[in-house]
Amino acid sequence: MNGAGAKGGTTVRDALRGWGGVTAMAVVCALVALVALCLPPLTTTARNTTATTYTAGTEAEEDCEAPEKQTLAPSSTDGDTIRAIKNRTGEKRKLVVGVDQNSYRWGYRNPNSGKTAELEGFDIDLVHRIAEDILGDPDAVQFKAIPTDQRIPAIQDGRVDMVVRTMTINCDRIGDVAFSAPYFKTGQQVLAPKSSPIEGYDDTLADRRICTAAGSTAFAALEADQKDGKLPAGTDISTTVPNQLDCLVRLQLGEVDAVVTDGALAASQAAQDPTVQLKGDAFTAEYYGVAMKKSADDLVRRVNQILVDYRKDTENGWQASYEKWLSATLGKDAKKSEPPAPQYLRTT
Repeated sequence: MNGAGAKGGTTVRDALRGWGGVTAMAVVCALVALVALCLPPLTTTARNTTATTYTAGTEAEEDCEAPEKQTLAPSSTDGDTIRAIKNRTGEKRKLVVGVDQNSYRWGYRNPNSGKTAELEGFDIDLVHRIAEDILGDPDAVQFKAIPTDQRIPAIQDGRVDMVVRTMTINCDRIGDVAFSAPYFKTGQQVLAPKSSPIEGYDDTLADRRICTAAGSTAFAALEADQKDGKLPAGTDISTTVPNQLDCLVRLQLGEVDAVVTDGALAASQAAQDPTVQLKGDAFTAEYYGVAMKKSADDLVRRVNQILVDYRKDTENGWQASYEKWLSATLGKDAKKSEPPAPQYLRTT
């Protein structure tokens, strides 16, 4: 299959010839794949061999507005869910959290962190903060690697207590899982080779092949926009992958012409591969939240209280984590990525 050059541009493989040909390609692919493939694996949840479709419940009707506000007010009170977590004994007395291990600066294995190559990143910092508050130990966590398309099944099946994995709060998902208040603001963007004629989310995507993660808000946006005529009918959106990072590899190999994903993730991927860049502005406004079971009201409230305290903590909180992990790729101005003051459901 031809790459981006199929329409007059240059494939990533061709572009790479300018800085070392096959050797350079190996360097870039190794940089990306090192985290995902070459390091010791953490616990991985079982995946279904067939795709699973979840239908939103009555709380995700078509008239859903501001899904990021559909969460419960903060509370530090222990309920049944938190008591069950605290009552775990021995090695099992840990918070079980679904995360990514392949997203650079969000949740990834750092090969320079020692023999164990521990998970690091912005999402991982938040997980440690939650574990410290609930169990009194920031390291009382069992991490489980969750593919993008398995985040909701992992929660509903009880394989994890929560998912902290750059998961966008939207109307469909609030019918399936409960979300915390937002902890990060982002939006969908296009990632393509620097040499590509693609300019952004516009007509330059006509007859191009786009990769998205299965079950992602990116794919949902593309599918809806193509039906509404906002995306050229000839744009091929059929390429979906279990994990977002797989799209970058497809792009490097010339199998697709562009990637659409959250701008926060796309910026990290551009930092991994100097031959690609963000094209155009974000075309959506979205918020990441911590996802939990629909029935886990006490855990949702507790996480919301933790987020309030986390954002207020000027030394070891949200701002410090942003500066450590994300300022290099998203810029020094953290306000652009900080969500607005949370709003909660009114309950009687």
